[in-house]
Amino acid sequence: MGLAPLLDAAPAIPIHALAAMAAFGLGVVQLAAPKGTLPHRTLGWIWVGLMLSVAISSFWIHQIRLVGPWSPIHLLSIFVLITVPLAVWRAHQHRVVDHRRIMISIFCGALVIAGLFTLLPGRIMHEVVFGP
Repeated sequence: MGLAPLLDAAPAIPIHALAAMAAFGLGVVQLAAPKGTLPHRTLGWIWVGLMLSVAISSFWIHQIRLVGPWSPIHLLSIFVLITVPLAVWRAHQHRVVDHRRIMISIFCGALVIAGLFTLLPGRIMHEVVFGP
């Protein structure tokens, strides 16, 4: 158990993983904290930046190749690149129910579910968490 496998990987991988871990932690705070406040909006913008970093950095990661250099996880990145701005727009329009639904969906799908898949044997995060 240690960060060495992550830090020894190609540069896009630690950027992607560290941004995802930060987004997960900040997402937990955002879900638990009061909504509509200045701290919520400020941390929300940071979370948006982290999620866009996670999605964009994924396009330089090609560990699983199913269609050329791409895998189904890259579809999730495209989904994030579309839905994160949509959720921000919904908040700007004061469509809070839509904003909440989209943000929770992104958090659960792109961070929790996709994050659990990174813990499968043979993946770098499996080695980071469980050792070689």
